Amino acid sequence: MTDKLPTLKRQLHEGLSALCDAGTSGLAQAATTLYHSDVHLRASHPMNEARGVSGLLETLWRPLLMSFPDAERRDQMVVGGSYEGRDYVGMVGHYCGTFRKDWLGIPATGRPICIRYGEVHEVRDGKIIQSNCIWDVLDVIRQAGFWPIAPSLGTEGMWQGPLTGDGLDFSPRDEAQSARSIEQTLAMHATLGAYDDLAGTGRDGLLNMPQKDHWHPKMMWYGPSGIGTTRGLQGFVDYHQLPFRIAFPKRKGGGQWDDIADLKAKHSGGHYVRIGDGAYSLTSGWPSVFANHLGGGFLGLGPTNRQVTMRVMDFYLHHEGLIRENWVPLDILDLLMQMGVDVLGRMESHFRCGG
Repeated sequence: MTDKLPTLKRQLHEGLSALCDAGTSGLAQAATTLYHSDVHLRASHPMNEARGVSGLLETLWRPLLMSFPDAERRDQMVVGGSYEGRDYVGMVGHYCGTFRKDWLGIPATGRPICIRYGEVHEVRDGKIIQSNCIWDVLDVIRQAGFWPIAPSLGTEGMWQGPLTGDGLDFSPRDEAQSARSIEQTLAMHATLGAYDDLAGTGRDGLLNMPQKDHWHPKMMWYGPSGIGTTRGLQGFVDYHQLPFRIAFPKRKGGGQWDDIADLKAKHSGGHYVRIGDGAYSLTSGWPSVFANHLGGGFLGLGPTNRQVTMRVMDFYLHHEGLIRENWVPLDILDLLMQMGVDVLGRMESHFRCGG
Protein backbone atom coordinates (compact mmCIF):
# COMPACT_ATOMS: atom_id res chain seq x y z
CA MET A 1 0.00 0.00 0.00
CA THR A 2 3.02 2.28 0.41
CA ASP A 3 2.88 3.89 -3.03
CA LYS A 4 -0.86 4.58 -2.95
CA LEU A 5 -1.10 5.57 0.72
CA PRO A 6 -0.69 9.37 0.35
CA THR A 7 -3.37 9.45 -2.38
CA LEU A 8 -5.76 7.28 -0.39
CA LYS A 9 -5.35 9.36 2.77
CA ARG A 10 -5.98 12.57 0.86
CA GLN A 11 -8.95 11.01 -0.92
CA LEU A 12 -10.70 10.17 2.35
CA HIS A 13 -9.70 13.44 4.00
CA GLU A 14 -11.28 15.40 1.16
CA GLY A 15 -14.16 13.00 0.50
CA LEU A 16 -15.45 12.89 4.09
CA SER A 17 -15.17 16.66 4.37
CA ALA A 18 -17.15 17.03 1.15
CA LEU A 19 -19.79 14.61 2.44
CA CYS A 20 -20.19 16.71 5.57
CA ASP A 21 -20.45 19.87 3.46
CA ALA A 22 -23.06 18.33 1.15
CA GLY A 23 -25.94 18.89 3.56
CA THR A 24 -28.95 16.63 3.80
CA SER A 25 -29.96 17.30 0.18
CA GLY A 26 -26.60 16.20 -1.24
CA LEU A 27 -25.86 13.29 1.08
CA ALA A 28 -26.97 10.42 -1.15
CA GLN A 29 -24.96 11.53 -4.16
CA ALA A 30 -21.83 12.26 -2.13
CA ALA A 31 -22.09 8.92 -0.33
CA THR A 32 -22.23 6.83 -3.50
CA THR A 33 -18.81 8.10 -4.55
CA LEU A 34 -17.29 7.41 -1.14
CA TYR A 35 -18.83 4.16 0.15
CA HIS A 36 -19.29 0.64 -1.19
CA SER A 37 -22.94 -0.26 -1.63
CA ASP A 38 -22.62 -2.92 1.08
CA VAL A 39 -20.64 -0.80 3.55
CA HIS A 40 -20.70 -1.92 7.19
CA LEU A 41 -21.04 0.85 9.79
CA ARG A 42 -19.84 0.32 13.36
CA ALA A 43 -20.47 3.42 15.45
CA SER A 44 -20.80 4.65 19.02
CA HIS A 45 -23.88 3.91 21.09
CA PRO A 46 -26.75 4.57 20.41
CA MET A 47 -25.98 4.47 16.67
CA ASN A 48 -24.16 1.13 16.85
CA GLU A 49 -24.34 -0.84 13.57
CA ALA A 50 -25.91 -0.51 10.13
CA ARG A 51 -25.47 -2.07 6.69
CA GLY A 52 -25.50 -0.52 3.24
CA VAL A 53 -25.24 3.11 2.19
CA SER A 54 -28.87 3.92 3.05
CA GLY A 55 -28.49 2.38 6.51
CA LEU A 56 -25.29 4.31 7.12
CA LEU A 57 -26.86 7.60 6.02
CA GLU A 58 -30.00 7.18 8.11
CA THR A 59 -28.09 6.01 11.19
CA LEU A 60 -25.07 8.31 11.12
CA TRP A 61 -25.03 11.15 8.66
CA ARG A 62 -28.61 12.39 8.20
CA PRO A 63 -29.29 12.85 11.94
CA LEU A 64 -25.98 14.68 12.31
CA LEU A 65 -26.62 17.14 9.49
CA MET A 66 -30.24 17.73 10.47
CA SER A 67 -29.13 18.67 13.98
CA PHE A 68 -26.02 20.59 12.89
CA PRO A 69 -26.96 22.04 9.46
CA ASP A 70 -23.75 24.08 9.22
CA ALA A 71 -21.52 21.20 10.32
CA GLU A 72 -17.97 21.03 9.04
CA ARG A 73 -15.35 18.35 9.50
CA ARG A 74 -11.95 19.24 10.92
CA ASP A 75 -9.38 16.43 10.76
CA GLN A 76 -6.44 16.82 13.13
CA MET A 77 -4.57 13.79 11.87
CA VAL A 78 -4.90 11.25 9.07
CA VAL A 79 -2.89 8.02 9.18
CA GLY A 80 -2.98 4.94 7.00
CA GLY A 81 -1.53 1.55 6.28
CA SER A 82 -2.25 -2.12 5.59
CA TYR A 83 -2.96 -4.88 8.08
CA GLU A 84 -3.56 -8.52 7.20
CA GLY A 85 -4.11 -7.57 3.58
CA ARG A 86 -6.66 -4.84 4.33
CA ASP A 87 -6.11 -1.12 3.67
CA TYR A 88 -7.04 1.37 6.39
CA VAL A 89 -7.21 5.13 6.90
CA GLY A 90 -7.69 6.44 10.44
CA MET A 91 -8.58 9.96 11.54
CA VAL A 92 -8.99 12.05 14.68
CA GLY A 93 -10.74 15.41 14.69
CA HIS A 94 -13.98 17.28 15.38
CA TYR A 95 -17.28 17.95 13.67
CA CYS A 96 -18.06 21.58 14.43
CA GLY A 97 -21.48 23.18 13.99
CA THR A 98 -24.40 24.99 15.56
CA PHE A 99 -26.67 22.69 17.56
CA ARG A 100 -30.05 23.59 15.99
CA LYS A 101 -32.14 20.44 16.53
CA ASP A 102 -32.03 17.65 19.11
CA TRP A 103 -29.51 14.90 18.34
CA LEU A 104 -29.73 11.36 19.73
CA GLY A 105 -32.13 12.71 22.34
CA ILE A 106 -29.73 15.46 23.44
CA PRO A 107 -31.61 18.79 23.59
CA ALA A 108 -30.37 21.41 21.10
CA THR A 109 -28.69 24.48 22.55
CA GLY A 110 -28.49 26.81 19.55
CA ARG A 111 -24.79 27.15 20.34
CA PRO A 112 -21.60 25.87 18.71
CA ILE A 113 -20.72 22.25 19.51
CA CYS A 114 -17.59 20.29 18.62
CA ILE A 115 -18.12 16.52 18.30
CA ARG A 116 -14.86 14.70 18.88
CA TYR A 117 -14.30 11.66 16.66
CA GLY A 118 -11.92 8.81 16.09
CA GLU A 119 -12.60 6.96 12.85
CA VAL A 120 -10.98 4.01 11.10
CA HIS A 121 -12.13 3.24 7.56
CA GLU A 122 -11.32 0.10 5.65
CA VAL A 123 -10.92 0.90 1.96
CA ARG A 124 -11.42 -1.60 -0.84
CA ASP A 125 -11.22 -0.74 -4.54
CA GLY A 126 -11.04 2.95 -3.65
CA LYS A 127 -14.23 3.00 -1.53
CA ILE A 128 -15.01 2.56 2.15
CA ILE A 129 -16.24 -0.96 2.85
CA GLN A 130 -16.22 -0.72 6.66
CA SER A 131 -16.54 2.51 8.64
CA ASN A 132 -15.68 2.46 12.35
CA CYS A 133 -16.77 5.70 13.99
CA ILE A 134 -16.31 6.37 17.70
CA TRP A 135 -17.94 9.78 18.18
CA ASP A 136 -17.83 11.15 21.73
CA VAL A 137 -21.55 11.43 22.46
CA LEU A 138 -20.95 11.96 26.19
CA ASP A 139 -18.85 15.02 25.40
CA VAL A 140 -21.75 16.50 23.40
CA ILE A 141 -23.98 15.96 26.44
CA ARG A 142 -21.36 17.77 28.51
CA GLN A 143 -21.23 20.69 26.10
CA ALA A 144 -25.04 20.84 26.12
CA GLY A 145 -24.91 21.54 29.85
CA PHE A 146 -25.79 18.20 31.43
CA TRP A 147 -23.46 15.81 33.25
CA PRO A 148 -25.07 12.42 33.98
CA ILE A 149 -22.22 10.51 35.67
CA ALA A 150 -19.53 10.97 38.33
CA PRO A 151 -16.95 13.76 37.81
CA SER A 152 -14.04 12.91 35.52
CA LEU A 153 -10.67 12.37 37.16
CA GLY A 154 -8.84 13.82 34.15
CA THR A 155 -9.37 17.19 32.48
CA GLU A 156 -12.38 17.58 30.20
CA GLY A 157 -12.27 19.64 26.99
CA MET A 158 -11.19 19.53 23.36
CA TRP A 159 -8.20 17.40 22.42
CA GLN A 160 -5.06 19.05 21.13
CA GLY A 161 -3.70 18.14 17.70
CA PRO A 162 -0.24 16.59 17.31
CA LEU A 163 2.63 18.47 18.91
CA THR A 164 4.63 18.18 15.69
CA GLY A 165 1.92 19.87 13.59
CA ASP A 166 2.15 17.27 10.82
CA GLY A 167 -1.08 15.36 11.33
CA LEU A 168 -2.25 16.26 7.81
CA ASP A 169 1.00 15.45 6.01
CA PHE A 170 0.10 13.50 2.86
CA SER A 171 3.64 13.01 1.61
CA PRO A 172 5.17 9.49 1.48
CA ARG A 173 6.33 8.18 4.85
CA ASP A 174 9.56 6.36 5.67
CA GLU A 175 8.76 2.61 5.80
CA ALA A 176 11.42 1.86 8.41
CA GLN A 177 10.09 4.61 10.67
CA SER A 178 6.54 3.32 10.21
CA ALA A 179 7.67 -0.17 11.25
CA ARG A 180 9.48 1.20 14.32
CA SER A 181 6.40 3.13 15.40
CA ILE A 182 4.02 0.18 15.46
CA GLU A 183 6.72 -2.03 17.00
CA GLN A 184 7.13 0.42 19.87
CA THR A 185 3.37 0.56 20.41
CA LEU A 186 3.05 -3.21 20.53
CA ALA A 187 6.05 -3.46 22.86
CA MET A 188 4.35 -1.02 25.23
CA HIS A 189 1.12 -3.03 24.95
CA ALA A 190 3.09 -6.16 25.90
CA THR A 191 4.22 -4.56 29.16
CA LEU A 192 0.59 -3.78 30.02
CA GLY A 193 -0.46 -7.33 29.24
CA ALA A 194 2.34 -8.85 31.33
CA TYR A 195 1.64 -6.73 34.40
CA ASP A 196 0.04 -8.58 37.33
CA ASP A 197 -2.77 -6.46 38.80
CA LEU A 198 -3.12 -8.87 41.72
CA ALA A 199 0.48 -8.54 42.93
CA GLY A 200 -0.49 -5.73 45.29
CA THR A 201 2.07 -3.20 44.04
CA GLY A 202 -0.59 -0.54 43.35
CA ARG A 203 0.38 2.92 42.13
CA ASP A 204 4.14 2.43 42.56
CA GLY A 205 3.99 -0.79 40.59
CA LEU A 206 2.41 0.94 37.60
CA LEU A 207 4.81 3.88 37.78
CA ASN A 208 7.89 1.64 37.86
CA MET A 209 6.99 -1.26 35.61
CA PRO A 210 8.45 -1.42 32.06
CA GLN A 211 5.80 0.78 30.46
CA LYS A 212 7.91 3.71 31.69
CA ASP A 213 10.54 2.84 29.10
CA HIS A 214 8.15 3.67 26.27
CA TRP A 215 6.38 6.87 27.40
CA HIS A 216 7.91 10.33 26.91
CA PRO A 217 8.39 12.35 30.15
CA LYS A 218 6.00 14.97 28.72
CA MET A 219 3.48 12.47 27.41
CA MET A 220 -0.12 13.54 26.83
CA TRP A 221 -2.89 10.97 27.15
CA TYR A 222 -6.16 12.19 25.65
CA GLY A 223 -9.05 10.16 27.04
CA PRO A 224 -12.76 10.25 26.18
CA SER A 225 -15.25 12.36 28.06
CA GLY A 226 -15.88 10.69 31.41
CA ILE A 227 -12.17 10.01 31.87
CA GLY A 228 -10.51 13.15 30.51
CA THR A 229 -6.99 14.16 29.54
CA THR A 230 -3.85 13.49 31.61
CA ARG A 231 -0.19 14.52 31.37
CA GLY A 232 2.92 12.55 32.23
CA LEU A 233 3.09 8.97 33.42
CA GLN A 234 2.08 10.03 36.93
CA GLY A 235 -1.04 11.77 35.67
CA PHE A 236 -1.89 8.81 33.44
CA VAL A 237 -1.55 6.36 36.34
CA ASP A 238 -3.42 8.50 38.88
CA TYR A 239 -6.31 9.70 36.72
CA HIS A 240 -6.91 6.70 34.49
CA GLN A 241 -4.71 3.63 34.59
CA LEU A 242 -4.87 2.76 38.29
CA PRO A 243 -8.66 3.22 38.65
CA PHE A 244 -9.17 1.31 35.40
CA ARG A 245 -6.99 -1.63 36.42
CA ILE A 246 -8.56 -1.80 39.88
CA ALA A 247 -11.97 -2.04 38.22
CA PHE A 248 -10.87 -4.57 35.58
CA PRO A 249 -7.99 -6.57 37.13
CA LYS A 250 -6.21 -9.37 35.38
CA ARG A 251 -7.61 -12.60 36.72
CA LYS A 252 -5.77 -15.89 37.13
CA GLY A 253 -7.41 -19.23 37.80
CA GLY A 254 -11.00 -19.78 38.84
CA GLY A 255 -12.13 -19.99 35.24
CA GLN A 256 -11.93 -16.23 34.72
CA TRP A 257 -9.75 -16.43 31.61
CA ASP A 258 -12.09 -19.08 30.18
CA ASP A 259 -15.03 -16.73 30.71
CA ILE A 260 -13.25 -13.91 28.90
CA ALA A 261 -12.22 -16.25 26.07
CA ASP A 262 -15.87 -17.19 25.59
CA LEU A 263 -16.81 -13.51 25.53
CA LYS A 264 -14.12 -12.77 22.96
CA ALA A 265 -15.26 -15.64 20.75
CA LYS A 266 -18.86 -14.41 20.94
CA HIS A 267 -17.96 -10.92 19.78
CA SER A 268 -15.20 -11.88 17.31
CA GLY A 269 -13.11 -9.13 18.83
CA GLY A 270 -9.45 -8.24 19.12
CA HIS A 271 -7.45 -5.83 17.01
CA TYR A 272 -8.71 -5.50 13.46
CA VAL A 273 -6.02 -2.94 12.65
CA ARG A 274 -2.39 -2.41 13.68
CA ILE A 275 -0.51 0.03 11.50
CA GLY A 276 2.45 2.39 11.60
CA ASP A 277 2.58 5.50 9.42
CA GLY A 278 5.79 7.45 9.82
CA ALA A 279 5.85 8.88 13.35
CA TYR A 280 2.28 7.68 13.98
CA SER A 281 0.72 4.35 14.84
CA LEU A 282 -2.82 3.09 15.28
CA THR A 283 -4.47 0.08 16.86
CA SER A 284 -8.17 -0.61 17.25
CA GLY A 285 -10.67 -3.38 17.93
CA TRP A 286 -14.43 -3.88 17.85
CA PRO A 287 -14.22 -4.67 20.68
CA SER A 288 -10.57 -4.79 21.69
CA VAL A 289 -10.92 -5.09 25.47
CA PHE A 290 -12.69 -7.94 27.32
CA ALA A 291 -12.92 -7.81 31.09
CA ASN A 292 -14.72 -8.71 34.27
CA HIS A 293 -15.82 -5.64 36.27
CA LEU A 294 -14.61 -6.70 39.71
CA GLY A 295 -13.39 -3.50 41.40
CA GLY A 296 -14.85 -0.13 42.30
CA GLY A 297 -14.04 3.47 41.50
CA PHE A 298 -13.81 3.61 37.71
CA LEU A 299 -16.38 6.11 36.35
CA GLY A 300 -17.61 6.43 39.93
CA LEU A 301 -19.18 2.97 39.99
CA GLY A 302 -18.90 0.08 42.38
CA PRO A 303 -18.14 -3.41 41.05
CA THR A 304 -20.95 -4.98 39.07
CA ASN A 305 -19.32 -8.41 38.58
CA ARG A 306 -20.40 -8.19 34.95
CA GLN A 307 -18.46 -9.13 31.85
CA VAL A 308 -17.91 -6.16 29.57
CA THR A 309 -16.38 -5.36 26.21
CA MET A 310 -14.88 -2.05 25.09
CA ARG A 311 -14.82 -0.40 21.69
CA VAL A 312 -11.48 1.42 21.67
CA MET A 313 -9.10 3.15 19.27
CA ASP A 314 -5.53 4.23 20.08
CA PHE A 315 -3.70 6.78 17.94
CA TYR A 316 -0.06 7.41 18.89
CA LEU A 317 2.57 10.02 18.07
CA HIS A 318 6.17 8.81 18.45
CA HIS A 319 8.57 11.67 19.16
CA GLU A 320 12.18 11.79 20.35
CA GLY A 321 12.26 7.99 20.38
CA LEU A 322 9.28 7.58 22.72
CA ILE A 323 5.47 7.70 22.70
CA ARG A 324 4.73 11.39 23.14
CA GLU A 325 0.94 11.53 22.65
CA ASN A 326 -1.91 9.02 22.77
CA TRP A 327 -5.46 9.84 21.61
CA VAL A 328 -7.99 7.29 22.87
CA PRO A 329 -11.53 7.32 21.47
CA LEU A 330 -13.57 4.92 23.62
CA ASP A 331 -17.32 4.30 23.50
CA ILE A 332 -18.10 5.23 27.11
CA LEU A 333 -21.89 5.09 26.65
CA ASP A 334 -21.71 1.51 25.39
CA LEU A 335 -19.45 0.51 28.27
CA LEU A 336 -21.72 2.14 30.84
CA MET A 337 -24.76 0.37 29.38
CA GLN A 338 -23.02 -2.92 30.06
CA MET A 339 -22.34 -1.74 33.62
CA GLY A 340 -26.02 -0.97 34.18
CA VAL A 341 -26.01 2.79 33.54
CA ASP A 342 -28.18 4.14 30.69
CA VAL A 343 -26.70 7.61 30.23
CA LEU A 344 -29.20 8.68 27.57
CA GLY A 345 -32.04 7.43 29.75
CA ARG A 346 -30.76 9.51 32.66
CA MET A 347 -30.55 12.55 30.42
CA GLU A 348 -34.06 12.03 29.07
CA SER A 349 -35.58 11.80 32.55
CA HIS A 350 -33.75 15.01 33.50
CA PHE A 351 -35.02 17.05 30.58
CA ARG A 352 -38.51 15.55 30.66
CA CYS A 353 -39.07 17.62 33.82
CA GLY A 354 -41.93 15.41 34.98
CA GLY A 355 -43.94 15.85 31.77
